[in-house]
This record gives sequence, C-alpha cells and structure tokens, in this order.
Amino acid sequence: MRALRRVVLPVLIVVAVAVGGFACSSDASWREPGETADPPKINLIGPLDGDTGVPTSAEVEFTVEGATSAEVTLTDAAGTRIDGAMHPDGRSWVPGQQLAYSTQYTATITATKSDGTSAEVTATFTTMDPPAQTVRVHSFNGDNITYGVGMPIVIRFDTAVPESARAAIQRRMFVESNPPQEGIWHWMSSSYHDPGTEVHYRPKEYWLPGTTVHARIATGGMPWGIEGVYGGNDLTLDFRIGDANIMEVDNATKQMTFTRNGQVLKTIPVSLGKPSTPSSYGTTVVMSWHEDYTFDTRRENGVDGGYVVDVKYAGRLTTGGEFIHAAPWSVAQQGNTNVSHGCINMSMENARWVFENSLVGDPVITRGTEVPLVWGNGFTDWNISWEEYVQGSAIPYVPPATATPSAAATASATPGA
Repeated sequence: MRALRRVVLPVLIVVAVAVGGFACSSDASWREPGETADPPKINLIGPLDGDTGVPTSAEVEFTVEGATSAEVTLTDAAGTRIDGAMHPDGRSWVPGQQLAYSTQYTATITATKSDGTSAEVTATFTTMDPPAQTVRVHSFNGDNITYGVGMPIVIRFDTAVPESARAAIQRRMFVESNPPQEGIWHWMSSSYHDPGTEVHYRPKEYWLPGTTVHARIATGGMPWGIEGVYGGNDLTLDFRIGDANIMEVDNATKQMTFTRNGQVLKTIPVSLGKPSTPSSYGTTVVMSWHEDYTFDTRRENGVDGGYVVDVKYAGRLTTGGEFIHAAPWSVAQQGNTNVSHGCINMSMENARWVFENSLVGDPVITRGTEVPLVWGNGFTDWNISWEEYVQGSAIPYVPPATATPSAAATASATPGA
C-alpha cells in the first residue's frame, strides 16, 4: 500500500461525525466574549504510554472527536521518524515497515480543529524481544514481471494461519492497483492446499491491460494465533499486467482460439486428453512457461511405470500436471482426435508461437471435456463466480458502491476487502 509512506492524513469516519455534532460550538461568532475554544478530544486505544512487550506489528489505534484532521508521528529512541499512514478502514495508523524488536518508540497524535485549536497525546512504548518461532511468508509472484490478466496474487505461509487469526492477518494485506480495480483475498482450502497456508487475491474481473500492482503483506511481527508464534517478515510486490491474451479450447472442434485484447490472432488445431486420461474443463491460468521440460510419470500414484519424455514450449496449467505443449508425434490427430494424457497438444510451430506470445497468468478456458477442473488444482481463482469467491474472505465483503468513505478506498488499496 503506497499510501503507507504518507504521514499526515485526515481522520475520516470519526471526525466526519464529530464535526457535524460540534458545528455551532466551533464557530467563534457563537461564543461569549472571552470564551475560549474547546480543544479536540483524543482517545488513545493503544499502545499506551509505558507499554512493554508490544508486537513489532503494532498500529497506533485511536479516535478523535471535534477535529478536522489528525497527524501521527512515530519515532524511535534516536529520534528517527517512521513513515506510515492511516489504515484504509480508518481504525488505526499503520507503520510503513515492521518495527524493530526490543526497541523504544514514541507515538504522538496531534488533532486540529478548523479554527486552529489543537490537542496532543504522546505514548512511549517498547517492543517485544525476538520470538522463539516465526513464520516465513513468501509469494509465487515476483517483482518487475509482466503477467497475464488472470494472474492472482499468491501468498504462502510456512505455518498455517488458524481460522481465528485470519481476519487480523488479512487486514494487514494491502493491494494497490493503478487504475483502481475492485478485488478481494480468498483463503484457499482444497486437497491441494492445507487450510490456512495459502491465500490468493484476484480482481472482480480480469485485470485491465497495463495495470500496475503494488502489494504489501505487512505480516512481520503479527501474532499468528498460536502461542509464541509470530509472522517473520513483511513482503512487498510490484508487477505489471500485459495484454489481455485469452486462450479458448473447444473439445467439440479440437481447436484453440488465441485472442489478444478481443481480437483473434490465431486458431490452432489441438489434441486433448484421451477418454482414459481426459483434460479438465474449466478456467485455468498459465502457471509457468518452459522452453524445455521433462515429463516423468514413473512414480505417479506411488507406483512404478509411467513414462519419461522431453517436450518443448510447455506451459503448466494445473498442479496435477496438465500442460499445453508441443507434441510433434500427434500432429496427425490434432484437430480431430484426443490422444494425450490430459495435456493440450499442438504442433511444434504452433506451440512455439503460443510460447512466444503468451504470458504467465494468461487464462486458458477449456470446454466440453469429460471431467471438471478440481478446485485448487492450479490457479483456479477464475473457475468460480465472484459471489462464490468473496465467500473465501476472512473479512466481510463490502461492495465499493455501498461502502463508507474510508472503506471505499479499499478498491485501490485493499487490506482484505
């Protein structure tokens, strides 16, 4: 969330209500001669002055009455200022970085009325010592990469987040897109994911081509909902969305149509999985591209047998091993007969063209095969409706059109909405 680097922000919900309630009394023309203006009221919720053992994910939580703006400053014992900003939900001020362990900090909140009258509250607190156990937080996504329009943000945790702690963790996962696009986090749970170990983010519709995405996963120092366990690190991501490449595969015609930004660029004969090993129907996303790849199925299902084959121009579609790739041995069947072990076969020339023109994150929509795509088998985020997807959020979803002013900002800086 780039806004986390700003320091001075308006307090939205609390102040908007308070100003309405004090509109008359704040006007000097209504005061008796010699009467002074009442200062704003600041209620510091935490950390409080003198607190020790504070998690290094601490936020400055407070409310203000009778003010039009509030400024929060946070400094360490050496006087170094820590950047930060109000959380989009308006409940607290969030440092722009994980705080240091065993370190003293001073938070100062200054609230100001429209007539210049101000009040100030200061609290000095000390963060906790390093915990015995921390959780590594990492991502499938990388920095400075151009992805396809279907690419989700994929965050993984080495220790599962208990269900009771997921809302607090999700609240610290910020996504900012330019141009702004509505999106939400979804906690994955399937036979391919241990519950609480992986959470994805996708927009309501495919990303707009040219979108830039910045994410801050501010989990460093977060209590994990397990005694003595805390988040081990913050994580930031910056990537870009390329053209809208969509691949649509029709089993009825054995053809794949490749469109870019709504224009058909190429129609390609394919061979899909034979009846005993059918391809999955549904919407997948290209997880990775490999100019050269070796399939080794000798120990699939825990038994010997299978095969080893080297292939060219392979794009992974599922965790379970369905790919799109060159298959020169099945050119005669491409366009008329399914003979693969579940993959989408193309000629060498066509596969190379797709490899050179496709991006990781491009959607591949397969229709008319014998078996449905299994949820969680790859990046299946687009294989369910938006209404179903929001059910995987640990925080109740608030549509932007009906959100409060501070919550509406989550359309572009989303901490879990």
